[in-house]
Amino acid sequence: MKIRFIEPGNRPYKKTLLNYFVYDRYIRTPSVGLNTLATIVKKEIDDTYMYSESISKIVFDDVLDADIIFIGIFTFAAVRGYELADHFRKHSHAKVVMGGLHASMNYTEAVQHCDYVMLGEGDETIMTLIRSIEKGEKPAGKGYAWMDGDEIVNTGMPEPPTDLDLIPDRYLVHNYKKMTGHMTIWPQVHASRGCPHNCDYCALVRHFGHCVRTRSPENVVEDIKYSIDFFHKGHFRLLKDLWITDDNFFADRDWAIAVLNKIIDSGIKYRFNIQARYEVGFDDEMLTLLKKAGFFELDMGIEFIDDDSFKTYHKKSTKTEIEEAIKNIQRHGMSVRGLFILGSDNQKKGCGKELADFVIKNNIQGVLIQCMYFVPGTPVYEQNKDRLLHTSWDKYNGNTVHYPKNMTPYELQLENIDASRRIYSVGRLIKALLFEDFVHKVLFTGEFFWHWSTRSDMKKELEYLRTFEKNPVYLNKRCDKNGHPATISQM
Repeated sequence: MKIRFIEPGNRPYKKTLLNYFVYDRYIRTPSVGLNTLATIVKKEIDDTYMYSESISKIVFDDVLDADIIFIGIFTFAAVRGYELADHFRKHSHAKVVMGGLHASMNYTEAVQHCDYVMLGEGDETIMTLIRSIEKGEKPAGKGYAWMDGDEIVNTGMPEPPTDLDLIPDRYLVHNYKKMTGHMTIWPQVHASRGCPHNCDYCALVRHFGHCVRTRSPENVVEDIKYSIDFFHKGHFRLLKDLWITDDNFFADRDWAIAVLNKIIDSGIKYRFNIQARYEVGFDDEMLTLLKKAGFFELDMGIEFIDDDSFKTYHKKSTKTEIEEAIKNIQRHGMSVRGLFILGSDNQKKGCGKELADFVIKNNIQGVLIQCMYFVPGTPVYEQNKDRLLHTSWDKYNGNTVHYPKNMTPYELQLENIDASRRIYSVGRLIKALLFEDFVHKVLFTGEFFWHWSTRSDMKKELEYLRTFEKNPVYLNKRCDKNGHPATISQM
């Protein structure tokens, strides 16, 4: 059999000089999850290969004669994923299978574009599906959805896999090794899955579950070594930085300490950053180990800076606790990157400036700012779907996509733009170049151009969002048959 894996890009890869300076315009880091599934299949089926539109164009001549094509999608890439799936079904004899977070949580939509949807994580169900397709049979057991005439068959969610000790084969991804010379992609390792918390807007906990499952510390360190070698062999990289992408690495404290000690004992000399909840900022033992292991930055999912919003969306935090945690992390010699959401029901005009003031006051080194986002299957989506402006998923990448309680959509988009402009001003760039250490000089410079690019994209949406200023109820219904927003000319 011939198997191909496809990761669609919200913007399909395009060769440009911007790729050397601006992340997430035409270049990103390929999906670890889809790469893991391709590695599982490769063990049994030799003709297995993966394309990621994050880093390369798809070689369609190679894909069209495959027997099975797997397409993994997040919400922001769903539109492109459906476009590719429809193309492959029309021009190929292959069975098209969709999976990933968006397809799994919104299978009733995804199944309209493919032969099967894989539900859940897929590690233990993908080979069953392949063998069933090979035999011309429907798959048995949980983990699949498909159309039977006009009816949707759903066999139920499978049990989450517990044996995660598999190192993804990066060489299976087309042009990945070639592209590791770009500074806008970096090594990534995913060491655990699941999170015990229950934030309303979080899709990951709905997809991976509350039970935290881990790889062995030895396997994590082996993957780190392999990933570093993959990126550096044959390339000069100005910065040494590997991102451990776990949603909540610190949920299993004993395991996290064991991993950090393994990194220390291995003698690896590298810089790491990792996602974290604020609570780790009060764990002095953990912070000491993180610093000793080579971690220079924690990417903190702060989201909001007002206690009312934390309560509204069931995130157990307070502004005071977060500020204290940030200070303690900085005392241990590490910086903090903030991940923020604008547009909660508790926020009003001026929230962009308030966020910028908070970031600057607390010396947060970098930020990701998104307007409130809604993934099908999350509580926040179900509670607010009547307030969504559209379901054009490719716009669900930081833009305003709903009607906020205390602002108009246009005003919320401006708040996001304003926060980015204040945080990444020319004055702050000059200050970073003069006073920050080398690593943060480079990072801030790169992010300055990235945010410039992001603001440029967000400004392009303002004309459409401005139309809601006049008649939001009427215009909210002006969508085409696919649920995409009507264009200005159509209005």
